[in-house]
Amino acid sequence: MTISWREAWRFWFKLGFISFGGPAGQIALMHAELVERRRWISEQRFLHALNYCMLLPGPEAQQLATYLGWLMHRTWGGIVAGVLFVLPSWFILVVLSYVYVRWGEVSHVAAVFAGIQPAVTAVVALAALRLARRTLKQTWLAVLALLSFLALTLAQVDFPLIVLVAAISGWCVWYWRPDDLMNPSTHAPATTREDRVTVHSSPYLIDDASPLPEHARWNLRHALVVVCAGLLLALAPLAAMALCWGADHVLTQMGWFFTQAALVTFGGAYAVLPYVQQAAVDTHGWLTATQMIDGMALGETTPGPLIMVVAFVGFLGGWSQQALGPDAALLGAILASAVATYFTFLPSFVFILAGGPWVEATRGRLSWAAPLQAISAAVVGVMAHLAWFFAQNSLWPQGGEGWPKPMALAWMLLALALMVRWRWSVASTLLACGALGWLAHAVGWAL
Repeated sequence: MTISWREAWRFWFKLGFISFGGPAGQIALMHAELVERRRWISEQRFLHALNYCMLLPGPEAQQLATYLGWLMHRTWGGIVAGVLFVLPSWFILVVLSYVYVRWGEVSHVAAVFAGIQPAVTAVVALAALRLARRTLKQTWLAVLALLSFLALTLAQVDFPLIVLVAAISGWCVWYWRPDDLMNPSTHAPATTREDRVTVHSSPYLIDDASPLPEHARWNLRHALVVVCAGLLLALAPLAAMALCWGADHVLTQMGWFFTQAALVTFGGAYAVLPYVQQAAVDTHGWLTATQMIDGMALGETTPGPLIMVVAFVGFLGGWSQQALGPDAALLGAILASAVATYFTFLPSFVFILAGGPWVEATRGRLSWAAPLQAISAAVVGVMAHLAWFFAQNSLWPQGGEGWPKPMALAWMLLALALMVRWRWSVASTLLACGALGWLAHAVGWAL
């Protein structure tokens, strides 16, 4: 049995509209849908892909979607998955950006997002718990997860440093204590009745023992072709914009800047947004500091990667600088937003399509698997930290002080009940909570 193109296309398209919660929330959503509910890919294959994406610059959740799409349906599968992960978010942000520049606010959507945010907290917390049960099979992995959580929560350690330390720790365990790398989840049969029933009644379509497809075998020539294609797709539009409008035109500047930003975004969106803000506000004057803050708020509350705030930055830059002249202000703003988004995400496709076969080739090597296994444990701590961060901001009025907001707490418990007790999908849960948030606002209940 295989995954049809139609099924995959429909899933990636839907995912683009419901991928709230930042990278960890989006990864949790993909895990819940692809591993647990649809059972398209096994736990270990999913984690192996995730760990590679964690090491790359750029948006790891979008890269993971691209990787899984590529693994299922070759190059075009990866392109479709990556594009559809971004496209709905870009469309939503363009619409909201236009509302923002015309009327100065987007408060009419705040009620829907107020209902979604507590539900996202429940999604991430539940995903962290499930991932911990499957990943933390040895004491050293549990310790790594705990240290990761504490480093982020108490010491605000940068995420790239956590990934680096986890990878080094995994290599040290492989070098000095290789016996500790035997993971019961992959070397032993299921131990609980629930696990046995699940494994035998609903096997994974791509499991740990599935043969490696031809397109996923390492080939240096293929990797070089992908890299050259990526360079062409980056340099040709840049050259065309420079020839058409000049090197100092706002669209050309955006192309160069967001290409550079995409290559230094280690640590996710939070690490690169200060860099984007400094260039967009202070250097180029595409938008004001207040507008940048509003854009970050939109990025936090709309689906898609947080780095999609670049679509807002591009739109306001194109609008304020009149990219195509005063008679085509809206068209120029949309084009600038598209340019910012295109050059931000293009490198991610190159990293995945060129490096994916190499990653698949390392799946059976303990010297590579050990650092990646350690990164999986660190990811559990990262997700637990994000769940706590969301809880502080969505349940408590003062960010963790005093009593939680009753309605927000009720929303979170409702989301948990829908997913655990009645086995609703994540998408249905988020949509229901968003609709209830709008209804509560309509009748005067504050979340």
